[in-house]
Amino acid sequence: MANAATDRLAGIGARPIPEFDGVHDVWPRGERLRAVREAAAAYKERFKAQGRVRAAKSVDIAAAPYPVKYAFHNAVSVPSLPLISMINRMIVVQYDDFDDRARTLVFEPTVPDGSAEAPFYRNLQKMIDKVPGGKLLERTVLRYYAEPGDVLRRVGLTPSDIDFCTFDHLHVQDPRMILGSTEIIEGESAPRRPLFGGARMLVHSRELATLRSLHPMQWAWYVDGGLAGVDPDKFVTFDGDMELGPGIALLWTPGHTDGNHSLVLNTPDGVWVSSENGIALDNWQPELSKIPGVRRYHETFGREICPNANTLEDSLDQYDSMVKEKTLADRCKADPRWLQILPSTELAPWKRFWPVMPTYVHGGIAYGEIVGGRR
Repeated sequence: MANAATDRLAGIGARPIPEFDGVHDVWPRGERLRAVREAAAAYKERFKAQGRVRAAKSVDIAAAPYPVKYAFHNAVSVPSLPLISMINRMIVVQYDDFDDRARTLVFEPTVPDGSAEAPFYRNLQKMIDKVPGGKLLERTVLRYYAEPGDVLRRVGLTPSDIDFCTFDHLHVQDPRMILGSTEIIEGESAPRRPLFGGARMLVHSRELATLRSLHPMQWAWYVDGGLAGVDPDKFVTFDGDMELGPGIALLWTPGHTDGNHSLVLNTPDGVWVSSENGIALDNWQPELSKIPGVRRYHETFGREICPNANTLEDSLDQYDSMVKEKTLADRCKADPRWLQILPSTELAPWKRFWPVMPTYVHGGIAYGEIVGGRR
């Protein structure tokens, strides 16, 4: 099985990361955290020495509502502010794989119409429609910036330029919207065509298995039926951690979901990490937070992170995963107090949500020049 997994990665010019072998099996849990931290530090040294990605650019997709109670593990209580907004962003990355092939990957190409079909958002929309002033509330928490196809055009790419797409996890994602489907989605008149041509989706095997067989505790956050009519060959599954090429890796960061993974990039400014384990830097660095309750959470419980906790499939694993991310990320050049962690979905820094506003915002990333037709 191990050889088959390695061969599957080799087929896309990728390879596993040996530094993390076995660390998630270490027992007891205090020893596991130590093992994760040490493995991340060891891998970071090799990762940075291998090289950098050629280009990377983030573009905002849409802002959607999210309960405050989930965002910071119930650390924040502002009764007058039950909802905040999170901004989905898509990152386009160009790199060379380990076979020296030029590759283009898109991370988090969220299609808002697909996300709206997740039970959580369907039920939330019904609630908003019923409350007095619901339409005003909707305008307060919803905003649309660009569809994934618009983002490609904006950076000078076409669908045929894309090799791979991936999400850190599949909460509120509908793979049919990205990979196409032979079946007609309810409310549409024809089968969906692939959004990115022949691009394949990189997905952790546990995450794909979850979508195929949902537990009731997971159901509200996934688009049930999101795999109907999707060609199975459009998925490239992996287990554990893998590096796609010099300067780019997908690290297994379980806890928020069983198959959660994080994007790690080496750039001229050092290492960046992106995931939705947190929705603001405050989640990873609560000791610096000005959001009411977050620093107190850190001080009261002695925890170095404050997780995004809408689902806690394993809270200890998520803690370890966020430490893994913190260890990999470099310090921000503009303000070295803060780590270069870019939430894949980030708390909107809008004054309407005061005092629940991110203490520090990177505002996206942009390195190198995205070039079309590289293949």
